[in-house]
Amino acid sequence: MSIDTPVLVLSGIDNSGPQHWQSLWQQRHPQWQRVNLGDWDTPVCDDWVRALDVAVRACPSPPMLIAHSLACLLVAHWAHSSALVPKGAFLVAVPDPQNASFPAKARGFAPVPMTPFAFRSLVVASASDSFGSLVYAKRCASAWGSTFVDIGQAGHINADSGHGEWEDGYALLQQYMA
Repeated sequence: MSIDTPVLVLSGIDNSGPQHWQSLWQQRHPQWQRVNLGDWDTPVCDDWVRALDVAVRACPSPPMLIAHSLACLLVAHWAHSSALVPKGAFLVAVPDPQNASFPAKARGFAPVPMTPFAFRSLVVASASDSFGSLVYAKRCASAWGSTFVDIGQAGHINADSGHGEWEDGYALLQQYMA
């Protein structure tokens, strides 16, 4: 990835804590910007879409989007409604709004747009994600025109599932951006 490519980090509900791979990757790359999506605790999709649109517009060139969990659905909604085209999107742990464990406090994220993105994207999924299934993540990847990667039994691919720095994920991102 070019050092000049802006990178926008998009966290899911409750933001990503200090031990989450997104936060740890940002420590490696202080120029990466975490987008303040506003209300992290009771997210409203339309508000998050507006915040992402403002952040992408503020970039000097098309950014790479690095999204986790609910932010993957944000990217789908934003891509469906915005004429802006980022350099690409790295989408990790796509949650299923129909899943019983989907947070009820997240409003407006369903139905998820199932239309192709106008940009490259990669969906990374786990066979043991409590917030979504491989079947759902594959369906999203197919609809969005994304490359799909199944990383096996990896939980929700966050700090709670023991990923920390998530070196394998960082390698996937580097490979994707090459």
